[in-house]
Amino acid sequence: MQPKAHAPSFFMADELRQELINRHLITMAQVDEADVPAVPAEVDGYHSLFPLEPLPPPNRVPGAGSLGCVTSCYKAVSGRDALAYCLRRVHGFRLVNTRCMVLVDMWKKLQHSNIVTLREVFTTKAFAEPSLVFAYDFHAGGETLLSRHFNDPSADAYFSKRKWGPRPAPPARLPPESLLWAYVVQLSSALRTIHAAGLACRVLEPSKVLVTGRSRLRVNCVGVCDVLTFDNSQSSNPLALMAQYQQADLVALGKLVLALACNSALVVQRDNVPRALELVSLHYSADLKNLVLYLLAEPGRPRSVHDIMPMIGARFYTQLDAAQMRSDVIEEDLAKEVQNGRLFRLLAKLGTINERPEFQKDPAWAETGDRYLLKLFRDHLFHQVTAAGAPWIDLSHIVSCLNKLDAGVPERISLSSRDAKSVLVVTYGDLKRCFENTFQELLAAGAAE
Repeated sequence: MQPKAHAPSFFMADELRQELINRHLITMAQVDEADVPAVPAEVDGYHSLFPLEPLPPPNRVPGAGSLGCVTSCYKAVSGRDALAYCLRRVHGFRLVNTRCMVLVDMWKKLQHSNIVTLREVFTTKAFAEPSLVFAYDFHAGGETLLSRHFNDPSADAYFSKRKWGPRPAPPARLPPESLLWAYVVQLSSALRTIHAAGLACRVLEPSKVLVTGRSRLRVNCVGVCDVLTFDNSQSSNPLALMAQYQQADLVALGKLVLALACNSALVVQRDNVPRALELVSLHYSADLKNLVLYLLAEPGRPRSVHDIMPMIGARFYTQLDAAQMRSDVIEEDLAKEVQNGRLFRLLAKLGTINERPEFQKDPAWAETGDRYLLKLFRDHLFHQVTAAGAPWIDLSHIVSCLNKLDAGVPERISLSSRDAKSVLVVTYGDLKRCFENTFQELLAAGAAE
């Protein structure tokens, strides 16, 4: 997102507004219980569950999923803070060894911009069977790398095994290299934080990495493998086992980058790796190929995610510049909405005063004294007409007058009654005094009840 040269506007950019509206709609989505009876009304303090993906069939074979078990995902609202969360349910799971909660506590403390934060893990029977539920932060509108990038039939056909006929042509449309490096920077940053905390990701695959916006990545489902595969044997030498998992994370990163570069998840098969590297050599720089080769090579010594930083090189500054530029654009739009919020509060207060039917047993309260000046000012704001008597609508006039009222400037303003028989000349400072005194009178009367 870059700053655009356009005419000044009182409102945020249409693109950002639409994105926020879409996220809000997804956050507020609710399910019809008649259509999805398998979804309970409440699960351990979470309510308004909404499936984020198709629910698995009742007869699905355990172990068929990418996590080695049957899972389902829901958006839910917490009764504690009224915020939306993502619940990842593991079907038919009984938690036998509670020592894994030590790792869960470590994941809960981990905060990173490229990791979906784990909030809590609990067991429940609300789904009519024992289930283990992982509660994560909810990022509305997110989609997986699998659905975003791995939908090119020509790429899958190129890497599929064929016993007869000529091999199809290589895919014509591949992701730009700048996007791949943006992904590498974010994923390596997430791994760096995870490994520094003494943990391992273990879910670095296309179906477990979320994409929000154009290129923002977040590693999802962290901590699930640590709980599902935990046993007492891990307590004998946990550091050595975690080091193995961290080395496996680097291999998984290499496979993910290679699959993204070729637009196909089939490239991770051993027979397809040479052909995939050849495709990378033809379409991308030598740095990207060297990065993939380093990550996929059989390690002669323990490797670290820090080793790939020299391969990223100055591309890191490109991503930093893009992030800061997006921050500038969003802050500029946020500043507009701060001003709009201030003006909205002024209009809300003005609306509580104008045309009030009765106050303190006086039906004419809103038409006399200071309130009469505010009524004339309301007409000056919204009921202007041209010389021909047609409505004259100018947003800049409304905004300018409200700003002057809020500041109480000494500028004089001429207010005319609707019958044009009386004209009052006052300053915005006088109007502000009338406005504040009248609103405080309403507040005091409301507090006294």
